Amino acid sequence: MKKIGILFGQERSFPEAFVKRVNELGGDEFRAEFVNIHKILQAEPLDYAVIIDRISQDVPFYRAALKNAAITGTAVINNPFWWSADEKFFNNALAVKLGIPVPKTALIPSYERPDDTSEQSFSNLAFPMDWEGIFEYTGFPAYMKPFDGGGWKEVYKLHDKEDFFDKHSKTKQYVMMLQEEIIFDEYYRCYCIGGKYVRIMQYEPRNPFHLRYVVDSPPSSPQLLKKIEKYVIQLNEYLGYDFNTVEFAVRDGIPYAIDFCNPAPDAEVTSVGQENFDWVVDTAAKYAIERAQLHQDGQDNLTWGAYIKAAASGIPLVSKPKPAAKKSTVKSAKTTKNTK
Repeated sequence: MKKIGILFGQERSFPEAFVKRVNELGGDEFRAEFVNIHKILQAEPLDYAVIIDRISQDVPFYRAALKNAAITGTAVINNPFWWSADEKFFNNALAVKLGIPVPKTALIPSYERPDDTSEQSFSNLAFPMDWEGIFEYTGFPAYMKPFDGGGWKEVYKLHDKEDFFDKHSKTKQYVMMLQEEIIFDEYYRCYCIGGKYVRIMQYEPRNPFHLRYVVDSPPSSPQLLKKIEKYVIQLNEYLGYDFNTVEFAVRDGIPYAIDFCNPAPDAEVTSVGQENFDWVVDTAAKYAIERAQLHQDGQDNLTWGAYIKAAASGIPLVSKPKPAAKKSTVKSAKTTKNTK
């Protein structure tokens, strides 16, 4: 019997429902449980074919333990090596290279110097920076937020450059991003599991937290939803995330990817609602079993994204389109994705 574990923090509804659903589906072949760590010794396995990671972003000990588990063959969801290297500003740059619309975004150095540094540590940083050029690029109003943060921590809405300098002076050692505001007509938050299963959810970030998934008006068009689904799959294919959310703000019919570095997204029933909760529990359970079925002892069972694969192979990030093939008389079946 292969074991599937889930590593989590304060959340309760999703981990409990996930374990229950895997055990309903797993029969005599697969069993799910909460990960229980007694000790971590170098290159010794944790005895799990698959581990769903929901907390290592906040607990460095867990992140190191998961890397050790991965090198002994555990399929960790998400890949702890890539998750450690990734951040939101890089994500935006990748989206630009892929041709996916994103807000204009600039990287801003921390207001305070990092510990154990001095003025000499910044010999290559202009002082002052070209603030006028940066402000002209992003425009105002704009948002400032950590380049690698999450959960709406240290996020500021800025109205002008004076507001920027005032708020930036309060950000301590955080490296920030300054990002164009997208005044949107529609907003969507999308689960993506396994890089192929997509759940498109209407979302209203301006509502109180418990009402953000309550939206009265329907989506403007099926074509918009198809484009959003395409972008969601493309982003996760290149990033290599098995479990992620992607957010889109729609302005003038164009979906702008706002945030797509959420490898431990909110899945609590009290916030996402029962229907979305049921989908993510069922889909995550089925995907975890799918990964356990593919698991090979002692081998690398991680997901590596197309960006890393392209870099390792020395091929262009985005290949040039191939000439159109001649039409075939044979009809091919299309895989139906679970999209709502």
